[in-house]
Amino acid sequence: MFKKILIANRGEIACRVIRACREMKIATVAVYSDADKDALHVRMADEAYNIGPPASSQSYLRFEKIIDVAKLSGAEAIHPGYGFLSENAEFVREVTKAGITFIGPPPEAMEGLGGKMSARKIAIEAGVPIVPGTTEPLSSFDEAKATAKEIGYPVMLKASAGGGGKGMRLVFDESELRSALEGAQSEALSGFGDDAVYVEKAVVRPRHIEIQVFSDTHGNHVYLAERECSIQRRHQKVVEEAPSPINSAELRKAMGECAVKVAKAVNYVGAGTVEFLVSDVDKSFYFLEMNTRLQVEHPVTELITGFDLVREQINVAWGEKLSFTQDDVRINGHAIECRVYAEDPDANFMPSPGRITRLRLPHGPGVRDDGGVYEGADVSIYYDPMISKLAVHARTRSEAIDRMRRALMEYEVGGIKTTLTFFRALMDDQEFIDGKLDTGFIPRFKERHRPAEIPESESDLAVIAAALSFQSGATNAANAVPENARSKWAISGRRM
Repeated sequence: MFKKILIANRGEIACRVIRACREMKIATVAVYSDADKDALHVRMADEAYNIGPPASSQSYLRFEKIIDVAKLSGAEAIHPGYGFLSENAEFVREVTKAGITFIGPPPEAMEGLGGKMSARKIAIEAGVPIVPGTTEPLSSFDEAKATAKEIGYPVMLKASAGGGGKGMRLVFDESELRSALEGAQSEALSGFGDDAVYVEKAVVRPRHIEIQVFSDTHGNHVYLAERECSIQRRHQKVVEEAPSPINSAELRKAMGECAVKVAKAVNYVGAGTVEFLVSDVDKSFYFLEMNTRLQVEHPVTELITGFDLVREQINVAWGEKLSFTQDDVRINGHAIECRVYAEDPDANFMPSPGRITRLRLPHGPGVRDDGGVYEGADVSIYYDPMISKLAVHARTRSEAIDRMRRALMEYEVGGIKTTLTFFRALMDDQEFIDGKLDTGFIPRFKERHRPAEIPESESDLAVIAAALSFQSGATNAANAVPENARSKWAISGRRM
């Protein structure tokens, strides 16, 4: 087995990989930018090396620096985590050229599945259903207009090289098409250096359901059930659960077998995720894309299957066979994960960087927190503001919701705004409890939980009462409430 692994990432995923390596008695090497010199992953690793200024373009994305550190430290393998260089085929080739093992799929698989249009072609050839649309970049507005008319509105414009919701536009009729196309192309060019955009039929109120697949170098491919990832803001997931509330054993098998077809088509190796759009009406499903890396939400799959996916990644990269077969995969109970972000849910989930002045983590049966911070740590303006992933596991979905509600009540973060208040309200939301989920869930949730307007006369009385209370020296109760609890989600009467 490897004796030393470098983690080419930061935050909670770097900490997660370090923990897996520690259990396997593998030494770890961390890399960090100037902004992360006191980060938790730096403190946890056996060795740590500075690789540049705070901007990721000058540090975490500079693969020549990372490879130099791997050579200097004697690391035999590199784990990329997710984001940054995890799906960069050129990086994989340079790592391999340097005689270092990349813990992930081969570059050819990344390239084939990395572009959304090329991935659609692979899916079609593998016999996997896709959303109707183009398989080549749009060459003009006239082509976009003709294609949209042929497949029918609404349509979705998507950047071919995109991800994280960038370069995407939902178009309901022809009058919106030109400006939407120009906006998508501009955003794609600035975000990915490639303005290629394609169009596909928009599935109305779709569920976003993904299948975890795993492959080894011996030709074995398995799927490990599904994850429901429909609750999203700005096309990015914030809550995930496994299994999906709507999936039957038959649908799970059909989607799983399609996911394996995609993996086989590119001789995939390691952990990957095949994403589908699923109609909430007739349960028809369509291939969306494949992420050629470990997913942020992998803990819910680990909780319901009992498999350590990071450990399995390392073993497969070493050349071992998968430690389980398809027949070994069993679903045990239900798991839910909330991504705890340093964001203000009252301000459209805008980032809320700053110092964490208080941190109290939840504990108890069935609770797992994959964090990358500590009390006194700074949430940087330079990177994704996720501070941890809170996951729970229970016998049923109903019990998992109860457990998550309890864990969220215990979770305290001071000094910054967080999404905890949003999640607390979510666990009491009837549509969520009933499993009525789709990718447009959050806007409807916000509308349902909009605070009632206070009549002007009552507002004036409240101001006068507050002034009199302050004048008499009464304690201002609001100041006793943790910063992340002062939210309209709390004001609207939701459980804190």
